Amino acid sequence: MKRLAIYRSINALVESFNGLYKWELIYPKGPWRGLSDVEFATLTYVDWFNNQRLHGEITPGPGYTTPANHEADYYRQNVPTEPVRTQTPESL
Repeated sequence: MKRLAIYRSINALVESFNGLYKWELIYPKGPWRGLSDVEFATLTYVDWFNNQRLHGEITPGPGYTTPANHEADYYRQNVPTEPVRTQTPESL
């Protein structure tokens, strides 16, 4: 049952983003001349969405940031673990 709940959550997230994508890009900018125009516009939209659009729900406190900045801040805070060491015959 837990896996089903996870799949439902993921599906709801994808459906929400898909609706936003269509509302902000596909419907207002159409009609499209071909698939290559839609592909290029989608790449431009994803770049804008991740690097320029400000989001207020991904930070713990008040304020706005981009998803790319949030991800960069996350990885700056986490200290990498020790590198994995291989076993040698002497250590066995």
